[in-house]
Amino acid sequence: MEIVKARREDLPAILEIYAYARLFMKATGNPNQWQDSHPARETLESDIESGNLYLCLNQQQIAGVFAFIIGSDPTYDIIDDGAWHSDKPYGTVHRLASGGQFRGIGRACFDYCKARLTNLRVDTHHDNKVMQSVIAQNGFSRCGIIYQPDGSPRIAYDWQAE
Repeated sequence: MEIVKARREDLPAILEIYAYARLFMKATGNPNQWQDSHPARETLESDIESGNLYLCLNQQQIAGVFAFIIGSDPTYDIIDDGAWHSDKPYGTVHRLASGGQFRGIGRACFDYCKARLTNLRVDTHHDNKVMQSVIAQNGFSRCGIIYQPDGSPRIAYDWQAE
């Protein structure tokens, strides 16, 4: 699997992947994490412009998408019911989604990010059992609960290189 930065012309395919992911989440017991228009087109456009949105390509076909943002994330400033394992600079993975046609999107994403930083963070909704499993399979440890700007809780994880 190849990882490349997303371009503005990739946006229609990216939107299709997120539409599929929303349906998949609803079908697997997670109907509330991403509502009908999440992530917003404007957020994705901003991610592309800032160079933070990446595509997972399988034989030049867009198979998945994720945001990888290096630097402090204010959403992670406060953590309840636990603590981060490190306060070193970190990168955060957000909005990871698969188009459902290929396996290994999560592994490809996390391997790419791990090759660039030694401290990563990620979070997911309590009902997103699929993502919780992917996160655990990729060596992340549960740290506690963080809160989205709207106050909704998310399970937070981190990973440090050995």
